[in-house]
Amino acid sequence: MKLKDLLTNLTYTAHGDLDTEISDLVYDSRKAGPGKAFVCLGGTRADGHSYAAQAVKAGCCAVIAEREVETDGVPLVLVEKTRPALAEMSAALFGRPAEHMRVVGITGTKGKTTTAHMVRAILEEAGIATGMIGTVGIEIGKEHIHTVNTTPESYEIQRALRQMIDAGCTAAVLEASSIGLRDHRLDSLPFFAGVFTNFSEDHIGGEEHKDMEEYLACKSMLFTRCETGVVNLDDPAWEGVTQGHTCRLQTFGFSRQAELYAENEHLVTRPGFLGVGFTMKGRRDLDVEVDIPGHFNVYNALAAAAVCTLFDVPDEAIRRGLARVKVKGRVEPVPVPGNYTLLIDYAHNAVSMESILTTLREYHPHRLICLFGAGGNRPRARRYEMGEASGRLADLSVVTEDNSRFEDVMDIIADIRTGLDKTDGEYIVIPNRTDAIRWCIENAQEGDIVVLAGKGHEDYQEIRGERHHYDEREVIAAILAGGEKGEAACK
Repeated sequence: MKLKDLLTNLTYTAHGDLDTEISDLVYDSRKAGPGKAFVCLGGTRADGHSYAAQAVKAGCCAVIAEREVETDGVPLVLVEKTRPALAEMSAALFGRPAEHMRVVGITGTKGKTTTAHMVRAILEEAGIATGMIGTVGIEIGKEHIHTVNTTPESYEIQRALRQMIDAGCTAAVLEASSIGLRDHRLDSLPFFAGVFTNFSEDHIGGEEHKDMEEYLACKSMLFTRCETGVVNLDDPAWEGVTQGHTCRLQTFGFSRQAELYAENEHLVTRPGFLGVGFTMKGRRDLDVEVDIPGHFNVYNALAAAAVCTLFDVPDEAIRRGLARVKVKGRVEPVPVPGNYTLLIDYAHNAVSMESILTTLREYHPHRLICLFGAGGNRPRARRYEMGEASGRLADLSVVTEDNSRFEDVMDIIADIRTGLDKTDGEYIVIPNRTDAIRWCIENAQEGDIVVLAGKGHEDYQEIRGERHHYDEREVIAAILAGGEKGEAACK
């Protein structure tokens, strides 16, 4: 594609030949090469403008920048901001894939990942092939692509959407984080629908948001970019997040003023199923069960059903999708012999641990057992708080390792015990995580709920600067098969 064709919708000034053929875009000089245009992105740690000359030396045939840089004669295109320019050029490069499919964006403090999985499960039950981009990576059919951020850079998003179309997808659902919206990763991306789940304090300070006002304002950007906004009417922030919206609005919640609302909520527990059931009213009238525990998952299910109603899916697709949905690392059940429940969850701080343990308490287990550790090279106060939360809410805490990084595991465990000792909760210490999981499996009693907290969707342990493969599902399978494997533990 010619350089000028990538710039069609941008305001710019240029030096050099705009008929230059461009095969790809890069914003990391380590990926520079012949035929590629280098986009200079600014950042808190590094500024791409400092690497323009290096990219040209590696073969890049054009540079897009916010200020004059040395390009050794290759075309230089100057724009006001390179991040939105990257988004627009990426959309053009990949043939504007979002214009050929229906894209759903989900924003909110909590529930984005679960709601995205629910939307995908329902749409696929209705025969609508759907890709997904979010915390657990990019999902296209059975293919999984690892990503670093919940909302990847605009180039990765546009490329993934093109791959989805090529694989036969006609819909996509992605998590629209506030950082992703702020940093223009979702620019030049028209949304069929936008979803607001809820709003609470998070991501404030440091490289994230300066205050709650900015945080909310960034989330509100989604509702100037979608055809229909689907919002949680029960959340006090719904009016703030839709202020200045340019889309149609539809609402969900427990309030009967919502266009889709829930009644008759009840917990559901039976062998192999730990979830919640309720009746949808309003735009839909049907009874559903969700195989994920917790009151908050009624909201997630309502949001997903409200979105999928825009696709005009049948009731049975909603019912089947919600009944089968699984979210890797989010209260994820693992099949085990015996009449107890084993769950994997990403809870890795006191707030998330308190949330999951409080939720599981509502199911009245014989014992609630919480296995967890804490990350190294992180604030010590977090460890005290995690210990205290588990000590108060679990019948038994099993303290172990979790990404010790450059710290000694026993030093981290000592900090966790400081918090545990403030409570009356019982606990044992098993430093090696595999040994700790084995102990939980071998000592589980009928009616117990055992939650392995902290790793969730992660498939590694980070120890002394190295990441070792470590997937708890594989560890559990090996233990149940009588194997000793489950390595990359405390080394």
